[in-house]
Amino acid sequence: MAAAPAMPGKRARDERLDVFRGLTMLIIFVAHLPANSWNAWIPARFGFSSGAELFVFCSGIASALAFGTVFTRRGLWLGTARIAYRIWQVYWAQIGLVLALIALAALLDRSFGLSVLAQQFSPLLADPERALLGLATLTWQPDYLDILPMYLVILALVPVMMLGRSLHAALPFLIAAGLYAAVWGRGLTLPGNPWNDAGWFLNPFAWQLIFFIGFFIGMNWLPVPRLGDRRLMVAAALFVLLSVPLSFWGILEHWPLAQAARDLIIPASEKTDLHILRVLHFLALAYLVLSLIEPWRDRLDHGAGHLLILIGRQSLAAFLASVVLARLLGTLADMAGRSELAVALLNLAGFALILATAFVVGWFKSAPWSGPSLKPATERQPEPAAAVPLTTRVREAS
Repeated sequence: MAAAPAMPGKRARDERLDVFRGLTMLIIFVAHLPANSWNAWIPARFGFSSGAELFVFCSGIASALAFGTVFTRRGLWLGTARIAYRIWQVYWAQIGLVLALIALAALLDRSFGLSVLAQQFSPLLADPERALLGLATLTWQPDYLDILPMYLVILALVPVMMLGRSLHAALPFLIAAGLYAAVWGRGLTLPGNPWNDAGWFLNPFAWQLIFFIGFFIGMNWLPVPRLGDRRLMVAAALFVLLSVPLSFWGILEHWPLAQAARDLIIPASEKTDLHILRVLHFLALAYLVLSLIEPWRDRLDHGAGHLLILIGRQSLAAFLASVVLARLLGTLADMAGRSELAVALLNLAGFALILATAFVVGWFKSAPWSGPSLKPATERQPEPAAAVPLTTRVREAS
């Protein structure tokens, strides 16, 4: 009888993934902090893609590592159940995040006489029934609260891809490409605003493309080019450099021809529907950066890299903290007058608090209470051997 094939085990964690996920959390915080002058210098200002692509791509790889082996080892139904459980967790994280931000806005209004609640959640005050129903069904996503709903829909597509793979190796690729084509050809989207019938700001049927590129790589379904290939590095660098004049605000504001070229090439829905130039720019930038850091890959867990890894390993908690901190510190920046010094200090404070959140959540996840009990300060002296029954001594020695 032939030996049964070995079941795939859990793969070693790739620290590059955690480094980039941690970096993404900081970029998202900078981008979400209202009127943040630092936002003018994040990577998204120098190319077509942004931190959102990095977040979704890394989520795809992480999902392959976390859930892929469940499908391959335990089958489609248990794999689907695992995905459903994760969807349940993320859904309530979204609801909790929205409620926390509503409560924070109300607290700031009550404490300082502001009108934050009316500014950030005006539909909730004007039409509470429809707003609450929209929040619960994800058919209303307030500003900057659309990333987790997008992730939920994409997660729901994972079992579809796994089923497709069981039928034909090429089917997951065709599904991903077909959904993306339906977005641009048929306007496929989901309702994201019950008052004006607008679709989701981050269309999940488009953004699934970058997620599943990462997922397919993580599942070893999609081969990746060898890092450090000079010709590919030159091509990637040229593409990245050519995107700068069409993306950097310092050029667009002073060179009308560049702005006209961008408007001609890139439509207004380029982020909502994930324009293909954003995908190509991200892939080129990713290949270039990974090739450049490859010689130092074994040193990523040092210095700042270690701190980013701590954040990246608790990406959901770090993301939730970053969104809440961005709203809170944005209000503090307004109250402080938004001087460059104040903005810099608030950005650094946000980074520190996100790191602290990751550290605390990691500590709780380590379940320190489940380890060996502490040695008592005063130990009871053992009884003489003669005083202990023979059966007890035999049982203790066995």
